[in-house]
This record gives sequence, C-alpha cells and structure tokens, in this order.
Amino acid sequence: MTERRAILSGSTFEEQIGYARAVVDGDWVHVSGTTGFDYTTMTISDDVVEQAEQCLRNIEAALTEAGCGFADVVRVRYLLPDREDFEPCWPSLRRRFGEVRPAATMLVCGLSDPRMKIEIEVCARRRLA
Repeated sequence: MTERRAILSGSTFEEQIGYARAVVDGDWVHVSGTTGFDYTTMTISDDVVEQAEQCLRNIEAALTEAGCGFADVVRVRYLLPDREDFEPCWPSLRRRFGEVRPAATMLVCGLSDPRMKIEIEVCARRRLA
C-alpha cells in the first residue's frame, strides 16, 4: 500500500475550500497552488516579488514537512493575472530552481482574490533512502 498523507499549512483557505497544502503519495509530493499569503497572519503584500518570496517560503515549509526540498522539484507552474509581473520574479525563482531545472509552465489567468499577484504549484519526487 502506498503511503498517502495530507500536509496542512493552517491557511484558512484549506478549511474553507476543503483541500490540503500538499499531498504525499508514496515518493511523490504534490503541493497545491500556493499564493503569497503569510498563513500565520493571513496577510499578503502588495508587491509581486514579495508575494513570490512568500509563495516559495510556503512551498518550502510543505516540502520540508514532506521530507524533501526544492532540489526534489520536477514540475513547477506559475500562474499570474498580469504577464508583466512575471519577469521581476525571475531572480527569486532562479535562486530556488536554477540548479534543479524542473519542467515549468507560466500561465496568465485570473486568481481567486484580486490581491493575489502570483500563485505557484510544484510537484516533487522524494529521494527515499
């Protein structure tokens, strides 16, 4: 039987909508689309780069709880309402993914809250000992 467990971040969205921040399924870790909210205070910056940094901190916390890290990410999706906001985030993204080189997609789309300027989703594969 494959191990399957949910990882919760404490975000009120998880409870209200009914999802987990991440799901560990065997050696795969699926991290839900993660926005720039600080889940401890449920606040969000107006700055897209700071939102991207907070997304990455939120993702890192989920990956760590799952027993892996950015080095294990194989797929990343970036979702932004404004395509002009993507390039300013590149240095932050490169710091986390530049050595890893996961498959990536950027989509321009609406997000569920107008304060949200970026959402990032990742899939990782844990390297089990």
